[in-house]
Amino acid sequence: MNKLVDKKAFKHAVKENVRNLFRKTIDEADQQQLFQAVSYAVKDVIIDNWLATQKQYEIDDPKTVYYMSMEFLMGRALGNNLINLTAYKEVKEALDEMGFDLNVIEDQEPDAALGNGGLGRLAACFLDSLATLGYSAYGCGIRYRYGMFKQKIKNGYQVEVPDNWLKNGNPFELRRPEYAKVVKFGGYVRVEYDEATRRNHFIQEGYQSVRAIPFDMPILGYNNNVVNTLRVWDAEAITDFQLDHFDKGDYQKAVEQENLAKNIVDVLYPNDNHYAGKELRLKQQYFFISASVQEAVEKYKRTHSDIRKFYEKVTFQLNDTHPTVAIAELMRILLDEEKLEWDEAWEVTTKTCAYTNHTIMAEALEKWPIELFSRLLPRVYQIIEEINNRFVRRIQEMYPGNQEKVRKMAIIYDGQVKMAHLAIAAGYSVNGVARLHTEILKHQELKDFYEMMPEKFNNKTNGITQRRFLLHANPLLADWVTDHIGDEWITDLPQIAKMKLFADDPKAQQEFMNIKYQNKLRLAKYIKEHNGIDVDPRSIFDVQVKRLHEYKRQLLNILHVMYLYNQIKDHPEMPFYPRTFIFGAKAAAG
Repeated sequence: MNKLVDKKAFKHAVKENVRNLFRKTIDEADQQQLFQAVSYAVKDVIIDNWLATQKQYEIDDPKTVYYMSMEFLMGRALGNNLINLTAYKEVKEALDEMGFDLNVIEDQEPDAALGNGGLGRLAACFLDSLATLGYSAYGCGIRYRYGMFKQKIKNGYQVEVPDNWLKNGNPFELRRPEYAKVVKFGGYVRVEYDEATRRNHFIQEGYQSVRAIPFDMPILGYNNNVVNTLRVWDAEAITDFQLDHFDKGDYQKAVEQENLAKNIVDVLYPNDNHYAGKELRLKQQYFFISASVQEAVEKYKRTHSDIRKFYEKVTFQLNDTHPTVAIAELMRILLDEEKLEWDEAWEVTTKTCAYTNHTIMAEALEKWPIELFSRLLPRVYQIIEEINNRFVRRIQEMYPGNQEKVRKMAIIYDGQVKMAHLAIAAGYSVNGVARLHTEILKHQELKDFYEMMPEKFNNKTNGITQRRFLLHANPLLADWVTDHIGDEWITDLPQIAKMKLFADDPKAQQEFMNIKYQNKLRLAKYIKEHNGIDVDPRSIFDVQVKRLHEYKRQLLNILHVMYLYNQIKDHPEMPFYPRTFIFGAKAAAG
């Protein structure tokens, strides 16, 4: 860390990076090149801590959590890394002395398009917390080449254009081809009976496959030198280009492998309101899960001999239903590759996997048509069928003759594979993300499961990290809080309650309102620059920024605006405080 705080060394590193990366002097570099040069200088410091953290984990051999998520809404890395290195002020000063503005440089970094909503931001905040608390953890996801889309508004309509966030490269990632994995889709399962072991062996044949290549990004703990890893998987064709097919004139076949790989990682959340979209989404889910589970098993086996004790050192936290196929994939590896008996494999799996439920909306509890699922993942489907058969038998033993219970709880029913049911049946823990949400799950949506296995259900209320959302995002307020109560709140948020002492203090109130006004000036300036609209910083800012969707209730908000407008027209004499309504939203392209 001291390397960074040494301003002279840092300035030298930035100049050298501009020279080596772009063959330019520092005066010739544009803002994007400066961003790259500064980021590589910061990464150089991070790498030392990253190596040291991994070495320490090898010595301590702690239990490791693999946080499996289709999304990680990480936000920009440069500023956050500087905050967590506690080197933000030093770097800002060093760049000031060189004639550069850190804020402008930070603005050059695109948002990593690896997530789009609350579920993805929760995942990012968890990774930040895990590193700050010193837990051994990996985030596991997909390295999407394009985000959902960049939004343009033309004539009042949303127009979607590609979000090519990687076009200038990502200075904080490391490509790790030595940990590549093969992921298989489709084909059929051949069964061989082995006389010696008196067991059937299941072999997938006639499949298509892609190579999963991991890219690692550092996740820094706050001021503790801990660096964990977000591992996102890119897809590559196993044979880049099949020349023999090309020579025979079968151009389609020649690029088939290439296209399969490209499609899987092309876009975050493909539009799944048509069959091809649904199939691609399931491919995406299995792709990153299979690669992550394979790597977790291999990593465990490098230092441990008994796979039956896997759960003592590994936990898979499944962030919503999207990664639930991890349950069947772990079973597949334990049964087919590690040659465990069913009961042994099931014990390991049910002690390894835990499930976070994010919503009570039926549409978000994923269901897959059997036809699609069994065709795309034939061996995984066989395993889920067997899990379902055994689970249904349990239901029937507990509730003899009650077909309604089977209908409500079966994993496979009515031509569909129900992923939430699989997660609950096989996980050791099921949590909601707010007290009210968890209570609704227990007593309404998942009532039958709760009655059958109440010990699995618990609550973990969602939070967001104060380091990004206060310390970094609102430096004026953060410094003011620290001046009043010290800096322990940065890693122990309940400490913020000490601010209650100042709630009725007129001087503190005045300081607080002044900070708020300064921030509103900042926002007004941003709106003027980006939208060409003048807003009054002395008005009330009424802000709603979230996905554009019926259940997010933008409509209620706009009805409120219309109501106020009509009130002013009907009663021009009424006292009224000016308001500025600010909306920010993307509507899903589908």
